[in-house]
Amino acid sequence: MRINCAIVYLCGAAHMKRLIGRYTGSRPGALVIVIAALHGNEPAGVLAVKEVFRLLALEPQVNPDFVFSGRLVGLIGNTQAYQIGQRFIEQDLNRMWTPLHLRCMQQTPLAERQAEWRELGELLAAVQEEVLQYKPKALVVLDLHTTSANGGVFCIPTDDKASLRLAKELHAPVVLGMLDGLQGTLLHHVAGNRFEIGGYPYYSVGVAFEAGQHEDPESVSRAIAAVIHTLRAVGCVRAEDVDSRHEWLLRAFSATLPKVTRLRHVHHIRPGDAFGMRPGYVNFQPVRRGEHLADDASGPIFAPEDGYILMPLYQPIGSDGFFIVQELKN
Repeated sequence: MRINCAIVYLCGAAHMKRLIGRYTGSRPGALVIVIAALHGNEPAGVLAVKEVFRLLALEPQVNPDFVFSGRLVGLIGNTQAYQIGQRFIEQDLNRMWTPLHLRCMQQTPLAERQAEWRELGELLAAVQEEVLQYKPKALVVLDLHTTSANGGVFCIPTDDKASLRLAKELHAPVVLGMLDGLQGTLLHHVAGNRFEIGGYPYYSVGVAFEAGQHEDPESVSRAIAAVIHTLRAVGCVRAEDVDSRHEWLLRAFSATLPKVTRLRHVHHIRPGDAFGMRPGYVNFQPVRRGEHLADDASGPIFAPEDGYILMPLYQPIGSDGFFIVQELKN
């Protein structure tokens, strides 16, 4: 059976620079919005989403029984920073999703919004427009990222049970409690069901997925796998549909990593700290209490406890130097 579906690239003035693509199935289902390059120096997610749209376009040709339920939308998070390959222009867009920032943004006239303030308003409006247009029963947001250090493949759920179930379906290590160590992320906004549509909050399920190091070509493959796993988990496609070679790359990479961990410590960077990570650390590398991890203007920085290091900062811009997590046993 052939289906009627639609892939629309860069359509409509509001989405002209932000929309990666849109795929609508012949049956109703969840609206899955994948946001890539919320940090402009993380292009792997954009490449991955483009490839997923290509695979979906080909699927009916090789699989006549293919049926897609729902809609998939891909959006670029920070278009200005993405164009120049920089994490952000003035401030981290993935730290601005707080009620205070959103009120300030809404009170600022459109013509006066600059850099990330403009991006915040436009991205929020784009999501709201997609929801209003499709009117789904379920809204799912997948936030794709990469890290400056190698080995960073894991997913971050919210405290919502549905988010944790979805995270476990992505077949990558799950890190619990990350939102407790951060503020103002897109995932915080999703978890709070703050996408107001028609004046009412809209229930949403969100997961963030870290696909690996920024320039690693396999980060694209792992992000592709995460998107396809999400589509399967929420019922947009069947388990046997869509090319699965990327899935095996993700499973193989994650096989030796801890399955579930919880955040224990975050080293926050303040202005003027002159933070510098010691070379050679990779994600999920074991560290011991008292180990010399980094230095700043105050001197050496030591690990406060045993665990695994996550996201050691090896780029000039960032507000968090490293995270320490500990494995949770069944």
